Amino acid sequence: MDSWKNAYQALADDLSARGVNLEAVKTALKAQRIETPSWGYADSGTRFHVFTQDGAAQTTEQKLADAAQVQKYSGIAPSVAMHIPWDKVDDYAALEQYASDLGLELGAINPNLFQDEEYMLGSLCHPDAAIRQQAIDHCLECVEIAKTVKSSIISLWLADGTNYPGQDNIRQRRRRLLEALQVVYAAMPDPMRILVEYKFFEPAFYMTDLGDWGMSMLMCQKLGDRAQVLVDLGHHPLGTNIEQIVAILIDEGRLGGFHFNNKKFADDDLTVGSVNPYELFNIYNELIDGELDPTVDMDVAYMIDQSHNVKPKIEAMLQSVLMCQDTYAKALLVDRAKLAAAQQAGDIVGAEETLRDAYCTDVRPLLKQVRTEMDLPIDPLTAYRASGYYEQACEARGKAKPSAGYQGA
Repeated sequence: MDSWKNAYQALADDLSARGVNLEAVKTALKAQRIETPSWGYADSGTRFHVFTQDGAAQTTEQKLADAAQVQKYSGIAPSVAMHIPWDKVDDYAALEQYASDLGLELGAINPNLFQDEEYMLGSLCHPDAAIRQQAIDHCLECVEIAKTVKSSIISLWLADGTNYPGQDNIRQRRRRLLEALQVVYAAMPDPMRILVEYKFFEPAFYMTDLGDWGMSMLMCQKLGDRAQVLVDLGHHPLGTNIEQIVAILIDEGRLGGFHFNNKKFADDDLTVGSVNPYELFNIYNELIDGELDPTVDMDVAYMIDQSHNVKPKIEAMLQSVLMCQDTYAKALLVDRAKLAAAQQAGDIVGAEETLRDAYCTDVRPLLKQVRTEMDLPIDPLTAYRASGYYEQACEARGKAKPSAGYQGA
């Protein structure tokens, strides 16, 4: 018997003694879904430079082909988010068919409201009505694309803001934004949702029109039930308790999406869990708490949102997806009855140790067993590296030309 199978049996015995329903955990792991972003497979950069990598995807079709590799080896990443116009094509129905032939679905459609020259002073919040209409028209274009590719999500990150005091009227900007989003929302057929993202700062440095989760939630409440908040791990001030934000949005029925990445400062877009894996675990703990609550309707779109610049694109994406899988597995092992009892008794140490018992569990044998049952390689990253796909992509694509500007998230 392989050594990992012995380790799995030992883990299964331990989890059984802890009262864990192992079959339920495996079922949840097999049902886990993480969307990957098309832009994560192409050359990208920082404010200072766009870095090129041999073999990086240069076309939307190549991005999808690379995403298919992540799905092939992980089994839990079957959809790809699209960014318009980065992924603009002449025939979206044909693109959807191409994705389907690769075993993929086209996921969230992301409008780009931050790269046109006209958007220097904003897009949907711009003082000029003509420029606001340009931004609205682009969002409406994305709604039509979503209809064509059968996507149910418009994912909106707004770069609007101001750099200096007095630059614009803050309350008027908010009203312009609401009026613009009401037009977009009215054009979305049920059950299409709009997920409204926020960001503490950047590219604006005085104030951002949607600077935190509360601003986004207020906007969503004014729009309707199919408008929800999108939380991005990298879009907060350092030290923010993102777990609390997640818990509140779940309780309000407004958590619509979650973008996974990691940060050291600002919006680094580092690979998931590379800097603060315990934070990621605590976030997953809150997400699962919501999933297990019968009074809560959880419909959360989980997606990687990274512009990893120095790691190989597919390997970095695989790392991130697998880190989400690993962390989800650990959070599924939390003894929730024991945790609730400790919380009720005010046993702070006992409650924390209950979380740490799950976090410190080595779930790798469990994940290998799940992959075996899903007919997947037990070590996805090693299997991908051995496949020769990267070498073939390098030979076919050569060295990609850098884009004219920053293409990050």
